Amino acid sequence: MAKVLVTPKSFQKYKQKPFEMLQEAGYEIIENTTGKTLSVEQLLELATDDIIGIIVGVDPLSTEVLEAFKGLKAISKYGVGMDNIHLGKAKEMGISVRNAIGTNNISVAELAIGLMFECGRRLSSTINEVKQFSWERTIGTELTNKNLSVFGGGQIGKEVAKRARGLEMNVTIYDPYFNDQEFLDTYEVTRTVEFLDAVRQADILTLHLPVTEDTKHLINENILNQMKPSAILINTARGELVDEKALYEALSNGSIAVAAQDVYSQEPPSKGDSLVQLPNFILTPHIGAYTNEAIERMAVVSTRNLLEMLEA
Repeated sequence: MAKVLVTPKSFQKYKQKPFEMLQEAGYEIIENTTGKTLSVEQLLELATDDIIGIIVGVDPLSTEVLEAFKGLKAISKYGVGMDNIHLGKAKEMGISVRNAIGTNNISVAELAIGLMFECGRRLSSTINEVKQFSWERTIGTELTNKNLSVFGGGQIGKEVAKRARGLEMNVTIYDPYFNDQEFLDTYEVTRTVEFLDAVRQADILTLHLPVTEDTKHLINENILNQMKPSAILINTARGELVDEKALYEALSNGSIAVAAQDVYSQEPPSKGDSLVQLPNFILTPHIGAYTNEAIERMAVVSTRNLLEMLEA
């Protein structure tokens, strides 16, 4: 019997319907029951010639891993970002790849907006202080009328822009490939192709784009030094978009005010990591798509995508 490997940790929460879909189609299911992201070594141990499909989370499907799955025909991404999949090798091997577009954009966008409030009002730190029976107040910053630069005009970037306009923010999208004029007109959003203009005008800069050779460390020392000293940086996309050493320096010397991320170059970060310990750096444990609604959508859509690719 042909087999399907399912690796995402959170898939277990809503697996009943997807597993029924796979079993009705005649596939045996191999589950990741470790509760953790699989390593290259663990994936190699699971590799057999009769696994023809993989539903993958953030587990690394490197060249070495793909070559080990000799019968693999299709990879379905549980989510959107596919930088953990060696797409070039997959194409070379004739493996179909598809992501679950439109499943987690709302959840990630809502987290990005939530982090803006967190940065502006320091909610978690003040709540924790009150729980220690302190009553010291920290002055905050309103989001209304602030300039928001959204880097990346895909589905998540659009959802952030829509919500920010509801908060009466001035929104500019920077994305060289963005061409949805109807969206700009409907939500009164501006588009720019001037990267540095978007950086310099931003009271808040939020990242919603993939990691490529061109975007790795897009936010670096030079860019951070051109931001407003009062600026807030939000990153719910990929940790590698930001040069973390440069961010540490910028937050330490006041080049920017606050940064909040849901992603990191190494997840989890090492104990004692200097950036993580800064009081004006906020890090959440990659929870952008970790909502009941998004998990259910991702599980069903990624399964449907896999079945469509295998049956094509």
